[in-house]
Amino acid sequence: MAFSSTSVCGTAVQFKSSLSSHSSMAFLHPALYSETVSFSKDSRQHCRRPLCIVQTVATESAEKAVASQTIEPLLLRAVRGEKVERPPVWLMRQAGRYMKVYRDLCEKHPSFRERSENVELSNEISLQPWKKFQPDGVILFSDILTPLTGMNIPFDIVKGKGPIIHNPIRTAADVSQVRDLVPEEAVPYVGETLRALKAEVGSAAAILGFVGAPFTLASYIVEGASSKNYSNIKHLAFGTPEVLHSLLQKLAVSIAGYIRYQADHGAQVVQIFDSWATQLSPVDFEEFSLPYLKQIISDVKRTHPNLPIILYASGSGGLLERMAQAGADVISVDWSVDMAEARKRLGADVAVQGNVDPGVLFGSKDFITKRIHDTVAKAGQHKHILNLGHGVLVGTPEENVEHFFEVAKGLRYE
Repeated sequence: MAFSSTSVCGTAVQFKSSLSSHSSMAFLHPALYSETVSFSKDSRQHCRRPLCIVQTVATESAEKAVASQTIEPLLLRAVRGEKVERPPVWLMRQAGRYMKVYRDLCEKHPSFRERSENVELSNEISLQPWKKFQPDGVILFSDILTPLTGMNIPFDIVKGKGPIIHNPIRTAADVSQVRDLVPEEAVPYVGETLRALKAEVGSAAAILGFVGAPFTLASYIVEGASSKNYSNIKHLAFGTPEVLHSLLQKLAVSIAGYIRYQADHGAQVVQIFDSWATQLSPVDFEEFSLPYLKQIISDVKRTHPNLPIILYASGSGGLLERMAQAGADVISVDWSVDMAEARKRLGADVAVQGNVDPGVLFGSKDFITKRIHDTVAKAGQHKHILNLGHGVLVGTPEENVEHFFEVAKGLRYE
């Protein structure tokens, strides 16, 4: 395999490749690393081991050749802590409105639920970024609310408004009407789509499923929609906590089964989104979120011990250590926490994902490159999945996402 390459050590970069129209840029955070190494005049810079990486430019055929020789996807090997050549990369919300091909499809199929619950459409949308960028993870196009209909909780997703729960649940009598999810009966299209994705992608990338965490699902179910202050669920939590705990327990049982269902139908990794858990204080997170995360992960690991589980919560800087207690294999870090600090707080044995600010993708290509190198250097060469700190934002230039993947996939650890 032929690569053009330059050394990237710590966060010092001499970047010369076809990925950018600029010949070089350099930046350094010397406080982060130790053991300076000098290079020859041809590639002179100061490298601080062990966080040395090389920026390469690989041809598409070379990337596919590596993938074809790989027994298991790069992402799985990285999560297990195996030595890998670079950090695997995928993006939350990597299939979405920033892609023209997706917007064109939406004009023909304006209903989100149709797009996510029709096997042919969901499969096509899931594969759109795969065909364009070849990420190391291909995530199912769906929604965290998808299983709710199978639990007797009707909902819809309205353009311009987002999720709408038709009958918010706020009393013990309401909770008693919630049924256990039977995925095979309620959401068979999810399993079919995952199988189709696995057949299409093979071992070239990992197939990711995902679910909503109990507290985040409960937030929608109790509020009836997205919320700014979460007053209804907090009224329930602090006024009649036994009612909320009853709902959370039902959700935990069903979500554990839903994860197992996804794994049995092709998902090789599952991410749990606890997006609204950070609306809780740390002490309330320990009561209304953490126990149910632990329960779900423990239940799944009993039957699927080798299934990697990623846990994500936006704005989670104050909860990282508590999130790690849930037992997930990977903690997905948002951009509110410096990656070097997150590594220090979580410990070397915990895999991390993230954590480039999605807004960075509105910047110049050189700026995007700089932030990628900074994040990768701070994360180190062990158990890191490169991602954004949240999903790709609407209006993000598609060519900048393409550049993100090109730079990320051109990295090589030394």
